[in-house]
Amino acid sequence: MRTLSAEELVVLRRNAHRLRNICILAHVDHGKTSLADSLVASNGIISQRMAGRLRYMDSRPDEQERGITMKSSAIALHHTIDTGENYLINLIDSPGHVDFSGEVSTAVRICDGAVVVVDVVEGCAPQTVQVLRQAWLENIRPILIINKIDRLILEKKMTPLEAYARIRLVLEQINAVMGSLFATETMLKHSLKRDLKPKADEEETGSYDWDAGLDDADDSTLYFQPEAGNVIFASALDGWGFTIEHFAEIYSRKLGVSRSVLRKTLWGDFYLNVKEKKVMRGALAKGKRPLFVQFVLENIWQVYDAVINKMDKDLTFKITEALGLKIHARETKQADPKLHLFAICSQWLPLGKAVLDVVCDKLPGPSSLSAERVESLISNQLQFDTLPLETQKLKDAFLACSPDASAATIVFVSKMFAVDPSNISRQVDRQRCCYLNY
Repeated sequence: MRTLSAEELVVLRRNAHRLRNICILAHVDHGKTSLADSLVASNGIISQRMAGRLRYMDSRPDEQERGITMKSSAIALHHTIDTGENYLINLIDSPGHVDFSGEVSTAVRICDGAVVVVDVVEGCAPQTVQVLRQAWLENIRPILIINKIDRLILEKKMTPLEAYARIRLVLEQINAVMGSLFATETMLKHSLKRDLKPKADEEETGSYDWDAGLDDADDSTLYFQPEAGNVIFASALDGWGFTIEHFAEIYSRKLGVSRSVLRKTLWGDFYLNVKEKKVMRGALAKGKRPLFVQFVLENIWQVYDAVINKMDKDLTFKITEALGLKIHARETKQADPKLHLFAICSQWLPLGKAVLDVVCDKLPGPSSLSAERVESLISNQLQFDTLPLETQKLKDAFLACSPDASAATIVFVSKMFAVDPSNISRQVDRQRCCYLNY
């Protein structure tokens, strides 16, 4: 990847449409920091071979010693999408342990989007529900990464069809949480409207329909759907990840099927009728393999089987040739087959590119802030209308997100620390400006 010069970086930072402020959220040990390593490696900051093992974002000695993230850490990354447009991504890696949930709240509050990571074996854990709730309350848009799919192959010894069933179950669990959050908020808003203006028929019957309002609410963009491009299937430790769009592009050329059709049918109960060359519904009922199993998972299983289980160098060479990969000779001579697997998978399905492409495409920039979230950031626990007029005027500056020198400069303090006054220096240098660091 081409490195940006200092001048190009300054110009990019002034373009709010090309900025993304995101955080990584997950339960403890679901793979956040390994994912962050892959994203950092995509910018050449660390070696690709060290991604998932170095834990670059865990900068504190106690974090490295314990193997868990305890404090949020941030980094700025550059990414160029396929159309040639450059983006600057401000990334925050947050802790997953419940004891450090305050760090998560702080990270969510200053971001516009979130990357939610879920271990496919453990599924939707308690802290996963909590971080989804925090993202929902802060009104930021999430994308989902179903991580550690390699565990289904190497630990659970699942077949591709069994793995598909497990992945689908985890996705349903996550969407059930999103649906619950949506229903709770919708019914609460409808209840408040009812209290302000009760209906005559409800007063007569004395009953209240709690489901009222759900039918009229728009939930089209609420759920995580692979066909919508907001779900990434990955193994952060082995350096690979992909979306449905990746394989839709490949097989649209091989099969002669429309790319848009494959994008909608690669995930779900669909199968390919070879005779008619049509994608049809009802794969499981007819004893057919779903497209996701046949064209995606079985290919990944074959790579793992050849490299890890059989350790067949000839078969592995044929696979890399078929995929059009160029693996360095030193990688093929590694005594540890996992290193050889990482070299193949990270080149075939690079995780960093897959995630950053989705971040740039699906998550909003700071210029896309909604008026509701702006008021929430400014007023916190207070009513926006009760704030001083000068403070209320900042709403327009928030929404404009202008880089002009004449525009208002807004400083948002997301976290404060209690400090003993005796530890604060009383000396003031009149010749220099004094700064207070948080």
